[in-house]
Amino acid sequence: MNDLAESVESMEQLAAVWRAMVIDRDAGADVRDLPGIAVRWADCRFAFWNCITLTEVGADAELVGQRLGEAADIMRAKRHPGFLWLFEDLLGDGAGSALETAAERAGLQYAFPGTGMAGDLLPIPEPVHPDLTFVRVTSDEQLRAYADLNSRAYGFPLEDGRDGLGGSALWKNEVHAYLGMRGDVPVACAATVEADGRLFVVLVATDPEWQRRGYGEAVTRKALYEGARATGLTRATLHATAAGAPVYPRIGFKPNSPIRFYTLRG
Repeated sequence: MNDLAESVESMEQLAAVWRAMVIDRDAGADVRDLPGIAVRWADCRFAFWNCITLTEVGADAELVGQRLGEAADIMRAKRHPGFLWLFEDLLGDGAGSALETAAERAGLQYAFPGTGMAGDLLPIPEPVHPDLTFVRVTSDEQLRAYADLNSRAYGFPLEDGRDGLGGSALWKNEVHAYLGMRGDVPVACAATVEADGRLFVVLVATDPEWQRRGYGEAVTRKALYEGARATGLTRATLHATAAGAPVYPRIGFKPNSPIRFYTLRG
């Protein structure tokens, strides 16, 4: 795959996975595919389940500005805040240099960076870590622990993560979600889910008290190992935050498009 194809794949994986995730959260969720815009908005407290992304390839500055305005209008009509994900490599000539002005005009503010990543890296060896055991999420209690790890890692109130994941049948059955346990304490988590012939890595988190010990990498490897064993898939994709970006190449992922996350200006 060339770089642009991988960036398109990264955007399409977001749209596919998030459609399933937000419908799981709310069967009436907003999952419209509009001209140039994919809406994947559960309108819940968990901000990651409230998502919009731009889908056109090569849009010029004028069209990108128009889409940002349309996306911001959709976001303003919702009860709960969320993120606009913008894949930089999909922008046409001139749109990148005009992006910040266009975002400001639309009433959006830059929140944080991310990176799309992918690789034909599966299967991988079964992972081990001297400090950890791995437990698959199959109960509501384990799912709550998974949600709480994400909330702590991303600085959300605990209730936000629980509102996003609590009671989900999808996460307890179809998602290959794992906790990394240090004794009886869950310290890290990662999950994979099948999406259009790929294994997508989702909601990796490590408790801030236990970071920089390799726990996130180990539990991500476990979710990939078990997901690949169950599905037979060989290609994996993910969207990395700045904290995770140095970790995933060690597993075999290669970066593609930078991602810019935007929120409504407060």
